[in-house]
This record gives sequence, C-alpha cells and structure tokens, in this order.
Amino acid sequence: MYSTALAYIPSPPQGEWNIGPFPLRMYAVCIIAGIIVACIWGERRWKARGGEPGVVLDVAIWAVPFGIIGGRIYHVATDSWRYFGEGKNPVDALKIWDGGLGIWGAVAFGALGALIGLRTLGIRSVGAFADSIAPPIILAQGIGRLGNYFNQELYGGETDLPWGLEIYRRYNEATGDYGQYQGTSTGEVLTVVHPTFLYELVWCVLVAVILVALDRKFRLGHGHVFALYVALYCLGRFGIELMRTDDATMVFGLRINTIVSAVVLLVALAYVAFKKPRHREDPNELLPKNQSGMTSEEPDRDEAVATGSAGHETGSAAEDRPERPGDGRE
Repeated sequence: MYSTALAYIPSPPQGEWNIGPFPLRMYAVCIIAGIIVACIWGERRWKARGGEPGVVLDVAIWAVPFGIIGGRIYHVATDSWRYFGEGKNPVDALKIWDGGLGIWGAVAFGALGALIGLRTLGIRSVGAFADSIAPPIILAQGIGRLGNYFNQELYGGETDLPWGLEIYRRYNEATGDYGQYQGTSTGEVLTVVHPTFLYELVWCVLVAVILVALDRKFRLGHGHVFALYVALYCLGRFGIELMRTDDATMVFGLRINTIVSAVVLLVALAYVAFKKPRHREDPNELLPKNQSGMTSEEPDRDEAVATGSAGHETGSAAEDRPERPGDGRE
C-alpha cells in the first residue's frame, strides 16, 4: 500500500555551507535575495507612478540596515529568555546570522529609515512611496521565510498530511552537540510537522498578487496599498501563529505575535476605513522639493537661461521637452 510518508517534505541536510574559510548561511542568503527582489520591483513600481529613477535604491540604503536592526531588537526583546539567564550567553543576541528577526520590528525601524531617506532626498509623498514598495516588501518576506526552512524552525504541530515537513536531528561537529538547528543532518527524523513557514510564504505571495490587482483596479494612493498590505499580512499571520508549536513568549496564554498581529490589524483597518483621500497622488508630489514646482510645460531655470541666451523663447523649450510619465502602470 502506498504510504503518505513518501510524500513528506524533507528538510535540508544543513543550513550552512563553508566556502573555504567563509560560512555561507542560507538564512542570510534568503534575506538578501528578498531585499534584492524588493528593490528591483519597488523601483519599477515607483517609476510607474511617476517617481524618479534611483529613489528606491537610495532609500533602501537607509531602510534596510534600520529594518534588520529593528527586526533583531524586536526578536531579542520578545524572546529574551533565549539569550539571557542561567546557562545563556548574551553575546548570542548579536548573532543575527543564526536566525531571529521580528517582522514588526523590521517594518517599524525600516519605515523610520525610509522616512529619513525620503527626507534626505526631499521626497514629500511618503504615502506614494509606501504604496510603491508594499507588494515588493511582502514578497520579500515570503522569500525570507525560506531561510526558516534551512534552519528547521517556525513550524506547527505534528501532522500526517502529505505535505508534512520532516525535522531531522543534526550534529554540530564544532560543538559536538546534537540538535535540530545547527550542524548536519544525521538522517534521523525527529518528527513530521506542519510547515507553517511555507504556509506564510504562500500567503505572502497571494497578498502580493491581491495588492497589485487592487492597486491597478482602484488606483489607490496616500498609503492605502501599504495599509492593506499590513492588514492582510496580519490576518494571515494571526491564523498561522495559532498553528505554531515552536517555543515562543506567551502573554495571556497566547503567543506574543498573535496579540501583536491582532492589534496591528485593527490599526491598519482603521487607516483603510477612515484615511482620505484614497486616490493616487499627483506625479509632481513624487518629485524632490527642488523639482516639484516644475511641470512638463515649464522649463527649469538653467534651460530658460540657455534658451534666452540663444535668442529663443521659453515656450519653444517647453514644447520640445518630453512629458513626464504620469500614473503609469507596471
């Protein structure tokens, strides 16, 4: 008789490979891959809305480090028992490469970094920028969840479903310890569980598709796409947290991320319901302050001077100038 065990998803034999003296940790690779995808797609969406090229990458220089630091701070703060107390090494709190980023800290600190970047560039419309990068961000989150697959973490309860995930015992040659997170698989299956990280990955991709569809149909603006991203992600995360059985900080009998997801969901829904206007911004609002006063019919000062010196009228220069892209679509 056919056994459903043949269909179980195997975990990777290890989460780290050594290239000479350098360790290659797949958790970090997945995070970096997600960031790259978000920057490329976010740049495309920003330009389609009328923004200038290069802005997303310039802002990412601020947002990415802030987001990583914030994600780590949130993780350590909410799971402090992992790093502090008897038998614990506080230095491990700094080992971000071993895994452990809290999405809410990453979003909050990343938003702060993005705000600094936008102010530095003189971009006024924070909402338009947030709407541009919302679908890319949640897709990046999904890609980052693959890192949990390599770390054998963020899973649910035991299951006999065909897509159950096999958790292997691993042996760490450096420490001589057996466990499930670090080292190389011994081939021994400890348990078969719900791959909740995979459920979240699928949900993230679905939300990205929904956001793009809603944005195209209703031409949303002023932060509404971003608010919908937060709301939809929280909705899925709330359900997934209820399925997880790995160790977590509990508050009132619930995982702390379950409570945070519920609170943030309500805030995001309130923004969607009451924040007006909902339509897209004027493309000029996406320009830096020193350019936002110009339109496609008004030449800049240097062009006007050059045109005047040549004995031509200002109007002719404006007619020759190509129009800015407006609310283009992706």
